[in-house]
This record gives sequence, C-alpha cells and structure tokens, in this order.
Amino acid sequence: MNDHRRLGRELGIFDTDPLIGSGLPYWLPAGAAVRKAIEDYVHELERRNGYQHVNSPVLGKRELYEMSGHWAHYSADMFPPMNVGGEEFVLRPSLCPHHALIYRSRGRSHRELPLRVAELGGMYRSEPSGVLGGLTRVRSIQLNDGHVFCAPEQAAAEVSAALDLIETAHAQLGIEAARYRLSLRGEGDKFVDDPGMWARSEAVLREVLKERGRAYDEERGEGAFYGPKIDIQIADPAGRESTLSTVQVDLYQPERFDLRYAGGHRPAMVHRSIVGGIERLVAHLIEVHGGAFPTWMAPVQAVVLPLSDEQSAAAGDLLRRCLDAGLRAELAPAGRGSLGARIRAHRLVPYQLVVGPREAASGEAAVRLRDGSQAGAVPVERLAAGARPSY
Repeated sequence: MNDHRRLGRELGIFDTDPLIGSGLPYWLPAGAAVRKAIEDYVHELERRNGYQHVNSPVLGKRELYEMSGHWAHYSADMFPPMNVGGEEFVLRPSLCPHHALIYRSRGRSHRELPLRVAELGGMYRSEPSGVLGGLTRVRSIQLNDGHVFCAPEQAAAEVSAALDLIETAHAQLGIEAARYRLSLRGEGDKFVDDPGMWARSEAVLREVLKERGRAYDEERGEGAFYGPKIDIQIADPAGRESTLSTVQVDLYQPERFDLRYAGGHRPAMVHRSIVGGIERLVAHLIEVHGGAFPTWMAPVQAVVLPLSDEQSAAAGDLLRRCLDAGLRAELAPAGRGSLGARIRAHRLVPYQLVVGPREAASGEAAVRLRDGSQAGAVPVERLAAGARPSY
C-alpha cells in the first residue's frame, strides 16, 4: 500500500522537524515542483473561466472574525489571538472574510455580477496533536479558495459552473471521487440559527445536483457553520474518506458584512475550492500515483543520460535545450553508474533521454518512457508540448 508519509519522504516531497512543530510540514525541492505545477494549472484554469486573482493577509483583527461569525461558531478551531499594540490579531481560519472585504471595498454595479475572485492563500487551524499526520491533517493549509458574488438568481448557475471546474481538474489530476455529499446543518450552537436561510441555500444545492443527475448522500452536521455545501469525497488506498473539493452557498456573510450591489440588493456568496488544500491534495496524489505523477506535474520531467563521458558535452547541450523549452530536467552523468543503474534510479521520470555516440553526432536523444517503451528521437519541443496540462 502506498503511504504518502513514507513515499513523500523517500521521494523528497516533504518532511517535518520538531523545531518547526507538529502539523507544519515543509516542502522539499521535488514537492515544491509538484506544488508549483498544480498551482499554475489551477490558476490558469480559473483565469480561463472568469476569475480574478487577489492576495490577502494571513492575519486579521479579532473583530473581523467576530463580524464574519467565525469567532462565535468556529473559535475552538482557531489559534488564540495575538496582542499587538493593544489590538488582537488572529491567524485566519479561512479566506472568505478577506474576500468579503475586497468585494465591499467599493460600490458594485449589477453589471459586475457575477464577480469571481480566487486566491491560493494560507489559513491556519488549531488541530489537536492526536489527529495530525503527514500532509493530510496539518495546521498550516495552502487553500485553493474562491468566492463568487452574484445575484441570488445566479447562484445555481455558479454552483454548477464550479462543479464543472472541479470535475475538469479532477480528471486532469487523475482523481476519482469516492462520492458526492450534501452536507447539512446539525444541532447546537456550532451552526447559525436561521432555518429559513439554511433552507434557501439548501434548495439551490439540491436543484443543481438534480439538474446534473448527480447521485449524492446526505449528512447532517457536516455543513459549514453558515450554510450547506456539496463536498466531493475522496478515499485513500485503505478506504478512509476525506473531503477534497467543495461548493457552498452562503447567505449569511453577505448580511454580516452588509454586502450590496446597485439598488441596495444583497448578493449571494458562493464559496468554492476546486482542489482544496494543497497539502491534502498532494498526499492523495502521492498515494494514487505511487510517485509516478502525470508528466505535467512530475518533479523532474526529463533526465538526460549520456552513455559515457564522451557524450557529456552533447548531454549538457541537450539539458540546456530541455530547460529552455520549459521542461523540468536534470542530468544523470555517466560517472554515477551504468546506464541501467541510472535508468533504474530515475524510473519515475517520464522522459529518459539517452545520448550515445549516434545521438551526440545528430544532436538528438533516444527517448525512453518510464514504462520501458522506446519513443525514438522525439524533438525536445514536442516533449515539452506533451508535458503541459490540458484545459
């Protein structure tokens, strides 16, 4: 069984250190490359679908989270406030209050709606030590988050469009959803006490799921504190489920922040995360792919393998051409063992470019794929084109 905690360290994806703290992993070079590839893909996917990207601070005043409702309903999962100059600041538990403030930073016309904003940003959860593990449960999360501010009658279409993006991204990443879940309000003061508001939001989500013909399960008590959500569940090789992507309809925070558009109308706020937290996503991808990531996200996409020292100069030239073409490439020089040993050491690299005397003379390489098949002398530019994600 592929365990991301073991594989992630063996492959140089991530590690931890007690001096940094539990639940606070750091990314090693291979992991940083995988993460950057995913971030670039999602950023471009969002851009092509009408999102504007923003950046916001990881801190906010306590009053911000009192206004958003997090302090009353979610403070048990937040880090305690820090007193700075007589004011209390909090590490944010989510990005939505910041995006609400971005929306209300100026007046909005109905012609601007739907307004779609997205951010890959840090958020922080005060998780108990006993539940932390690898990349799946952490205290510092890089969340692919986004919010759509729209007229209430536009909410269903925006929820459906968000699900389209989620399904597109999952297909590109090689993810199979375990199930769709409609997560509803539970009992107690964890949830906002406004049954009418919950019913209106829930009706939108049910409408979308029905129109899409999507089978789903219902679970009470799994909604956000401010509203219901559609959760896309994934399962690890042991069958343990977790939530990866989500879409939510929020009528609560627009009221709390007094969000308006022309005519004094109140927008709906659709929360959506296409790939969820990057940490949990990468943990799942490590286990799904066993480290043999799809070419577009592989830490090293091409390795250049000179047959002997005599081909070192030609191999160096080829490496430069690979890098210039946008491939993540490296050199495995002849001095590091036999060709077979070097191929085995780079068995997870999608393109293995062997340079012998003939290839050195022609300026080409014999391309070997990681499944062992031979692709012949493929131009570097064509390899680079095949190493890009599709949208």
